[in-house]
Amino acid sequence: MKVLSILGSTGSIGTQTLAVCRACPEDYRVATLSCGTRIDDLIRQAREFVPEIVSVQRESDVPTVREGLRGLPTRVVYGEEGLLLCATWPSSNIVVAAMVGVRGLIPVLSAIEAGKDIALANKETLVAGGSIVMNAVRRKGVALLPVDSEHSAIWQCLWGQPEGSLERILLTASGGPFRGFTAEQLNRVTVDDALKHPTWSMGGKITIDSASMMNKGLEVIEASWLFGIPVDQITVVVHPQSIVHSMVRLKDGSVLAQMGRPSMILPIEIALNYPNRGPILAEPFDPFAKDASDLHFEPCDERVFPLLTYAYHAGRVGGSLPAVMNSANEEAVAAFLAGRIPFTGIAESVRLCMEAHEREGILKDVSLEDILRLDTSARHFVREYLSSIS
Repeated sequence: MKVLSILGSTGSIGTQTLAVCRACPEDYRVATLSCGTRIDDLIRQAREFVPEIVSVQRESDVPTVREGLRGLPTRVVYGEEGLLLCATWPSSNIVVAAMVGVRGLIPVLSAIEAGKDIALANKETLVAGGSIVMNAVRRKGVALLPVDSEHSAIWQCLWGQPEGSLERILLTASGGPFRGFTAEQLNRVTVDDALKHPTWSMGGKITIDSASMMNKGLEVIEASWLFGIPVDQITVVVHPQSIVHSMVRLKDGSVLAQMGRPSMILPIEIALNYPNRGPILAEPFDPFAKDASDLHFEPCDERVFPLLTYAYHAGRVGGSLPAVMNSANEEAVAAFLAGRIPFTGIAESVRLCMEAHEREGILKDVSLEDILRLDTSARHFVREYLSSIS
């Protein structure tokens, strides 16, 4: 039986992970749950799955959660200490890293050090701390199991392939709600416009990243770390139907693709069951369905979506630049969601922050302390810049 710690249980990936557990109670047990501020959702989850421990972000929420779980043996903790306790809980053997943003890095590293396998849905962890995470994975001998649908697809396509077979990754993207827009049109989009993703239902931050194509840029860097391939051997392919989840081209020219309906249930189930296959839990792909009869592929217009260009640059340069780019983007996305900047202000904020960091000098060998310091300084830079233009 797989015993799960779910970090970020009330978000999109967390709730769908619990749906997999609900469908296969004989295969999974939930040991720990953590969330930010969705306390009512956490209480409902804990009452259903009765974990050994739950963690919330704020100490002030602890009495409410304890009252909501009265009569259950579940322990309630809070803050960073509580989150790390969930990530390293002795009875769990796999940690589902479903938190959003770079704040997932330390819990993932702690879980790896505790010998836990990682089902990774938090791409920022590898973007900011790829070298640290991959070194820890190799040193501890744990499994790093991709949950993003694109990386799951690549991973599955490579199962059984001889080492050295991979020539190129073809990383698919839906194109988001603004596919086909001009740069001028992007200046006028609203938060509500950006949150209307055409094929996927996700949280706010990742939905905005998908609209700006930064999500795909982050995935390029994540794929580079996961599959040991330079970013220039990864091509982003816009595929609005979201049926082909990604492709690989092998050294003999063969192209392998993984296909399915747009659902995160399958990649979650694949990661949790590896190396086995579980039952059918998501709607299977039907090649005769009307919306599957015409699959379309096109390049991304990086003149309109420059964040993808910036991510490729950060991936080529490496060192501390991807971490700075990621933190600047997180801060700028928060400002856009709060209505403080236009959509195009996200890319401008990231560009300026990256250029400032390059002038100061890229750190080639990055420590965890460096990443945390740079996270703070990049966010400060973006806040100061946005304050100067408001």
